[in-house]
Amino acid sequence: MARARNEHTEPPVRLGDGALASVEPSPYTSGYELVVDGTPQSHVDLDDPTHLHFEYVARMAAVIDRLKLPGQPLTAVHLGAGAMTLPRYIDATRPGSRQQVVELEPELIALVRERLPLPRGASIRVRIGDARQALGRFPAGLVGQVDVLVADVYAGAQIPAHLTSVEFYTAAARLLGPDGVLLVNVADGAGLAFARRQVATVREVLANVIVLAEVQTLKGRRFGNLVVAASASPLPTAWLPRLMAAGPHPAKVAEGAEIEEFVRGAQPATDADAVPSPKPSSKLFER
Repeated sequence: MARARNEHTEPPVRLGDGALASVEPSPYTSGYELVVDGTPQSHVDLDDPTHLHFEYVARMAAVIDRLKLPGQPLTAVHLGAGAMTLPRYIDATRPGSRQQVVELEPELIALVRERLPLPRGASIRVRIGDARQALGRFPAGLVGQVDVLVADVYAGAQIPAHLTSVEFYTAAARLLGPDGVLLVNVADGAGLAFARRQVATVREVLANVIVLAEVQTLKGRRFGNLVVAASASPLPTAWLPRLMAAGPHPAKVAEGAEIEEFVRGAQPATDADAVPSPKPSSKLFER
């Protein structure tokens, strides 16, 4: 059985922005959680990297599973590291994949590498820096070659404003191959004003968009995570709605006319007027 380097919760590590990060045994299932300032950021099961406890991560993985042939290696870019749950998942399900991870906080990467070591032999390169700036610094050979780009960047519990604009998504889409898919984790609450604007923003750059979320979240009745998937090509949605509906965490896939209705009246965000995602209530993460 794989174990974290220390089974007991160690003192938290202070990150560069002043936040406190720790790796703690999951109170709900096997594995560990990366917690930043009281907000669970990631879950990792060292014994089984395909065990995805966070529902939105499982939904992202369901889309990734439909890219190319099953088991075929992918080229992936991850903006925001967390505990590198999805890089571990891709490495386990698609051996030989080439992956790049961008993370602003070197202290967080050091914490994760020490207490939740990456699998030996995994081709996962970590770059330290701002996610948006990193988009212009990747090797030229990566441009137009990425199969999946995951944007899951949070400062505390909010997406920074400069990672929510048309300009940001344009820079991200430049890396994607012809069938490449952008996956964005968007957290929002009542009314979904931020999420609707984000979908409208992504659609300015990539024409084919779907949204995956728990039904009550998608209706704007509760705070939660919505996964936005987008591509210049038709998305691989065959069987996806049925799979999401079946669980283990039932969800809905909004596409086509539902997306048109979802973004009705929402204006795309630009660098001039972009705002951070809404901050959830602290009660949301009480244990």
